[in-house]
Amino acid sequence: MRFTPISQTSSDGVTEELFTVGEIPGVLWTPEHATGPRPLILVGHGGGQHKKALGIPARAGRLVGECGFAVAAIDAPNHGDRPKDEEFVRFVTENRGRIGAGEDAAAVVATLHELIAGQAVADWQAVITAVQELDHVGPGPVGYWGVSMGSGLGVPLLAAEPRVRAAVLGLLGVDGLAETAARVTVPVRFLLQWDDDLVPRAKGLALFDALGSAEKTLHANPGKHGEIPGFEIDSSLRFFTRHLGQGR
Repeated sequence: MRFTPISQTSSDGVTEELFTVGEIPGVLWTPEHATGPRPLILVGHGGGQHKKALGIPARAGRLVGECGFAVAAIDAPNHGDRPKDEEFVRFVTENRGRIGAGEDAAAVVATLHELIAGQAVADWQAVITAVQELDHVGPGPVGYWGVSMGSGLGVPLLAAEPRVRAAVLGLLGVDGLAETAARVTVPVRFLLQWDDDLVPRAKGLALFDALGSAEKTLHANPGKHGEIPGFEIDSSLRFFTRHLGQGR
């Protein structure tokens, strides 16, 4: 599968390229006028979001500008610019009804992640291969950053893809992921919101415990789901630099 550029813009020393790999829409951020290989960070978005949602571009800008990394984000299956299949739409509608009826939201959402995880892993593997063929990215080490659904799809990716060597995960429970998490062996930084209103604290702790990584750290902060404090982004940059090196 080939990397096909669609558009390119530059601002504040960061170049942004919209692209497709096959039918996968994505965005790549790199240092302006970059040459030579560098670490690549994959960013997974949350449920119902897309490749440029919320703080993703700002986070990418820091990873590029301060660390010299390349950063890629893609639309997950049935999200963003990708077509929505009937089974997925029906599944989402039914799940909203189940949550409204009082079922455990974390367990219900986990079934949604399971529905698209296989395709998401294959998508990321194709994107890694295509992006690393670019001269300004190259075959450097790969990291992954994803919370909430980004973790629900990221844990299976980490278990299956040896090119990913470090990850920031979090805001997710263990539902349906215990066996897969046990196959994750790379260093992990796990973010947990102590007052998470979507993921019960015990389930988040259980997922952290299930990870098979010899090196893993739990970062717990007060606040609800999605209220990750800004200093955790600073810490994530240092984490990736320590494990992946620095870009040129």
